[in-house]
Amino acid sequence: MDLATLKALKPTEFVEAANGYRRASDVASAANDRVLTQVTVAMRKSLKGKAATAAIRQLTELGKNFHYIQVECGLISSALDAFAYEVEAAKRKLDAALADARSAKLTVHSDGSVTYPPGGEKSKDGKTPEGGTVTGLTDDTASAIGRQAASFDPNPNFRLAQECADAIATALREATEADVKWAPKLRALKADDDLVVSDRDWADALSDTKGVNAAGREYLDSTPQPPKEGGPKANAEWWNKLSTDEKAAWIAMRPKSVGDLDGLPATVRDEANRTVLAEARGVAQGEYETWLKRHPEPLRSTDFVDPMTGVITKGVPTREWTEWEAARKDAHKAIDGMNAIQERFDASGTNGVPQAYLLGFDTEGDGRAIVANGNPDTADHQAVYVPGTSASLGSIDGDINRSVNIWNSADALADGKSVSTIAWLGYDAPDSVPKDAPFEHYAYDGAPALNRFMDGLETSHTGDAEPHRTVISHSYGTTLVGAAAQTGQLNTDDVIFAGSPGVKVSGAEEMDVPKGHVWNAEAEGDLVPNFGRFGHGGDRFIIPSDSSFGANQMTTDTHGHSGYWDENSLSLLNQARVVAGMDGEVELIEGPSVAPRTPPEELMRAK
Repeated sequence: MDLATLKALKPTEFVEAANGYRRASDVASAANDRVLTQVTVAMRKSLKGKAATAAIRQLTELGKNFHYIQVECGLISSALDAFAYEVEAAKRKLDAALADARSAKLTVHSDGSVTYPPGGEKSKDGKTPEGGTVTGLTDDTASAIGRQAASFDPNPNFRLAQECADAIATALREATEADVKWAPKLRALKADDDLVVSDRDWADALSDTKGVNAAGREYLDSTPQPPKEGGPKANAEWWNKLSTDEKAAWIAMRPKSVGDLDGLPATVRDEANRTVLAEARGVAQGEYETWLKRHPEPLRSTDFVDPMTGVITKGVPTREWTEWEAARKDAHKAIDGMNAIQERFDASGTNGVPQAYLLGFDTEGDGRAIVANGNPDTADHQAVYVPGTSASLGSIDGDINRSVNIWNSADALADGKSVSTIAWLGYDAPDSVPKDAPFEHYAYDGAPALNRFMDGLETSHTGDAEPHRTVISHSYGTTLVGAAAQTGQLNTDDVIFAGSPGVKVSGAEEMDVPKGHVWNAEAEGDLVPNFGRFGHGGDRFIIPSDSSFGANQMTTDTHGHSGYWDENSLSLLNQARVVAGMDGEVELIEGPSVAPRTPPEELMRAK
């Protein structure tokens, strides 16, 4: 960038362009919201048949297109703002240097060099020190040497000219660096020329996001920063201090950071995390397709001849294909989870199911996902479901379905009050009951995250009255909930345990809720509670199913470890009664014993 260009440049024009793209992003966001949360929801409620299904499918794709436009226009807007911020700083330096030059009667040339007039004290022979021309120095060492030399020159204009020339050179260098950095970034923010937003487009959007974020670090760092280790209240205070443009820049450039912050509004976290989800799915699909190319499908089946009888069995899967298929499913597991989340989004309005909000998402390790049914910020009743052993992003569909079943049952009992139920997979769950579940570090590692999330629900709530909050946990999830109460303050009104092997506390009075508000369910045939009772060499430990623990023992009519949320079951209904604040209608078990006591040796055989 040369002197004439920088002199004529108007950073405000780039700011105006950024505002235009931001408006386009907002319009696309509004269109996406209207299509996905209003039009398709209304159609699901009122229309049936193949034509309606096809129309809803097309509208859903249209909504995704609007989402892509929203993300890309948001990135363009942030990139233009960042460029304007950097070039404006260079322009201010140039304008200041030119003003200083005019004041000192120096001449600035088109190449940035500066001519200074004769001046200073006359020499012994009566001559005034001559003037001259200097060029700017941007290297720190060279500039320091130049300034030092100028300070010894008898003509004081030399020093003034060198300072102006250096300032001009520095301004031109910074403006050029900004131009060189941002020109390719902005050119990259160009969609292909088809009308389909593909997985490849979303993977490219992730690359765009990373590029704009890296290039715009200086700009974003100039805005207020989120507290490094702040709690939900500090996070909310930071967010509320940001201007509208600053909020948009954070969502566009660092959606993962925004989506992870407890205490921020559910709508904000949802917007940020949906971008993270869409981009992550695009990358994952590309990686899966690469895996398929590198691992072509082997012969699927063959005929097996029994060597003893000679009987031929046709279509027997080959060992190679069986192993390949297991590896393929593993390679596709994260995509399965992301598809399940998207399917929950798309199901909004079906059978009265409310809009979903993505309050957390991560693909690292086994993955994380926090999915709310209904907006918790406005809900009168909130319920957080914490899953247990083997919970992962790849299997999140089951946890989402359970939270939906809780919502359906609780909403039917809520007498017009609003309900939000949340599937909270915000921790690294054990992968296996016998191998991993005996270790308590999974619970203690995840407990702080649960406590922050529960505090965040309180911080972001906007209703007129405090909501009634329930934590529902299953299997090892009950251990985590107990650890959260033991090591922090579990911000809830009721706690429900289901199939618990133990909760790290010895009694209900230690669970941070009013007396009588700890509930437990143990179904017939559920062996997991006895893993806790007799899981340490035959020694017996207190678990929530024991009368000595002090929990209300809810009647269950389901069987085994995974049926507590079966539709139309009493097990589910009792939980919904607690969620809806109908404690007095919960059916309880009479007597001290709540489940058959499986002896340790049978437990070991079950393992």
